[in-house]
Parts: sequence; structure tokens; C-alpha cells
Amino acid sequence: MFRNIADTFANCFKVPELKSRILFTIGVLAIVRVIAFIRVPGLDGSALSSYINAHAQGGAMGMVNMFNGGATGNCAIGGIGIMPYISATIIIQLLTAVWPKLSKLAREEGGRAKIVQYGRYLTVVLCFGWGFATAITWENPAKVFGSDFVGQLIVPSLMDHIWWYRIQTTLILTTGTMLLMWLGEQITERGIGNGVSLVITIGILSRLPSAWVGLKDMFGGTEPQHHLIGSGLVMLFLLAGVIASVIAITQAQRKIPVQYAQRAVGRKMYQGGTSFMPLKVNYAGVMPIIFAQSILMFPPMIFKNASIFFSNSPFWSETFRSLAMALDTTTASIWYLSLYSLMILFFSYFWVATQFNEIQIADDLKKNGGYIPGVRPGTGTSDYLHKAMSRITLAGAIFLTVIAVIPIILSRKMGISYAVASFFGGTSILITVGVLLDTMRQVESHLMMRHYDGFLKKGKLRGRF
Repeated sequence: MFRNIADTFANCFKVPELKSRILFTIGVLAIVRVIAFIRVPGLDGSALSSYINAHAQGGAMGMVNMFNGGATGNCAIGGIGIMPYISATIIIQLLTAVWPKLSKLAREEGGRAKIVQYGRYLTVVLCFGWGFATAITWENPAKVFGSDFVGQLIVPSLMDHIWWYRIQTTLILTTGTMLLMWLGEQITERGIGNGVSLVITIGILSRLPSAWVGLKDMFGGTEPQHHLIGSGLVMLFLLAGVIASVIAITQAQRKIPVQYAQRAVGRKMYQGGTSFMPLKVNYAGVMPIIFAQSILMFPPMIFKNASIFFSNSPFWSETFRSLAMALDTTTASIWYLSLYSLMILFFSYFWVATQFNEIQIADDLKKNGGYIPGVRPGTGTSDYLHKAMSRITLAGAIFLTVIAVIPIILSRKMGISYAVASFFGGTSILITVGVLLDTMRQVESHLMMRHYDGFLKKGKLRGRF
């Protein structure tokens, strides 16, 4: 197996076009990593980086810093990263599903290009808002992060020109995001594809050295050697099991058989045949986890501020303080884990409901002379697809919930460093495995066109169709 993989990598550089695409992708990703270290003028990110590593790795700030490859902690020009573009894309997708005008535009010729353009405009708007909020945060870090934060990020000479700092930082952060977006699009067009996804993935993988250091610290204690070896083997098997299950569920699908009748279009006769419709088990991907994490950021902040506001009333102050602690990700209480799990289940169905249009699929099948054996065309087909998708979505949602909770339990309940625990589940492993699988498919398609074997002996990744 390993020899076959090594031969496949060697074959990648035998195809001139594929070789140039791979080298181009590597070069662009190197530029992406440089952007994560070039600091905004007038800022020193060493204090913020130390704070995130010590206190906020499992919180919202830690998640943003993870996606940006440490750029937020470095106060770099890529400090808000590619997230505004991702957010704009998600917003446009949801609006396309619920807004008839956008839905109609998406089906027209050239409509998709127009929708992509709207997403870029929205990205600029989000960048200005996100960048200005980040500039304010870097301006007063102690007020935002509390007394645990020690140090100052802004050079003292800039405090006399605070509005110049705010405008300059907002423009630089916006430009950094637009540059990252453009680099991702270049990878998609001239590289091996999945440009924006690879930009996020390289940021996640950049934390591997810190995870390795954390792993060495875990096994560098005074425990007996056989205990350390046993713990290491348990973690190794857990990591292998998580990766294997993520690969299996990511590629798992239910194949709905579809029969096409013989039909005539004009003077041309089309023969009937049998095909299948693949329904993915994890149709929502990583989106439910991102939605749940994003929303659960706010209740602890709201309740914490409410406890301060009601400081004259001991009952309400203590009530709000208890609620803030119960819903804080750093405590990982049973209330937080339960609410987090329920929100992942809810958003899994929400994403499927907005993105999977069974009525349109049934209509398209009917127009093209296709039908599911034993199921009536039209309303019967849409009802059948709805029931089938609801059942497999439950399995995918339960899987997402388990994967999302694993790193929280490892870090908060078992004392494992979050830098290490994050690679045992959550968004890190889901994004990394999904993007790498898609990238392997892209490379494999180029190899198969030149009659080379892919990453497996038969030239196919399991689950391809």
C-alpha cells in the first residue's frame, strides 16, 4: 500500500501539467503562511499570542485563530483571515435557498457567476465591520479579555492618533482578507483546486508543531514508563479510529436507484437506462458545528454582563453568573455539552432543509423521464426523498455531535492540551480530512486522464461515483 502511494506521488511529477499545478499550489500556500506572520504596523502580537495559547484555545478567539493559522494572535495583516469570505458565501447560499429572486437567478445562464460576484461584494462589507471590531479589540485587549490579559498591543506613539490607527488597521485587514480570497481562487483556477478550503486547511495544519510540543510535554512527566507507553498507545488508537470514522462517514452515501425510460427529443431518440442518486450521510459537512460554536459564543458574554448590571441584586447577579459559567466552553459543563449537542442536531437538519430541494429534484427527474422504481413520480418521489434524507441526516448529525464533543472532553475533563485534543475531533479533523480527500480526487482525475494509477490500486477512492 505504502509503495503504491509513493509511486502515485512520483507519477504526479511525471505529468507536466499536474507538476506545474502542484508546484504552483505549494508556492501560493507558502505566501499564505507568510501573510499570517506580517504584523500590522504599530502592533506587537506577542502578548495576544501568549494569551490565546494559555486561555482561549478552546473558545471563539481560539477557533478564529485556528482557521487563520495563528494570524489573529500575531496581529498580522491576515488577522481576520478568510472567515468573512466563508461567512458571506454561507449567507448567499442561505438567501439563494429562501429568496425566490436569487433562486431564479441561480438557475439562469450566467447566474452563478453573478451570485459569486454578490458574495465578493458582501465579503468587502463584512471585512470592514469585522476589521474595525478587531482593531477596537486590539486597542483595548484588557477590557475585552479581562484581567487575565497582561500587556499592551499598540505602540504607545499610536495612542495619540487613535482614529488613524483604527482606519489604517481596518483597511489593512480588509486588504489581507481580499488577498487571501484572491490567492484561494488562483489555486482553484491554476492549482489543484479547492483553493479557499486549502487556505483554511494549511492554517489548521500549521498548528501541528505546537501540538507535537504539547504531546511531548504530556509524556515527559514523572509517571512510570509503562503508564506513558500505555497512554500513548490509547491516544494513537483513538486518533486512528477518529480519522477512519471521519473518512467513512464523509464518503458514506445512500444510493437511490433511478430508472430512465426511452424518450425522443426532436428527431433524436434517447435510450433508457439505470442509474442512481447518491444521498450523502453527512450532507451538512462541518457547517452545523460552526453554527453551534458561533451562536454559543454569545450567551456567556450576555449573562456575564447581565450579572454586572444587576450587581445590586444578589439573587439575579448570582443567577446570571451561574448561567454564564454553565454555558462557558471553558467549563464544559453537562449543560453546555447538552445544549451544544442539541444545536448540532438542529443545524444539521436546518442545513439540509435549506440546501436539499427534494421538490426540484423530483421535478427534474420527471422532466427527464426518470423515476425511482416502486415510487410514483412527482409528489411521491419528493416525499420518498424527504423521508430518506431525514433518516440518514440523523445518523450524520449523531456522528457530528460525537466528533465535536471529543476534543472538549479530552481538553476540559481529561486535562489534555487543547492544541493536541483539537486534532482528535471537531472542526479541525473534519475540515482537514474532507479537504484532503477532495484534493486527492482532483489529483487522481489528472492521473487517470494520463492512464496512471491513482492513490489506490484501481485508481479510485472508496465512495467515488
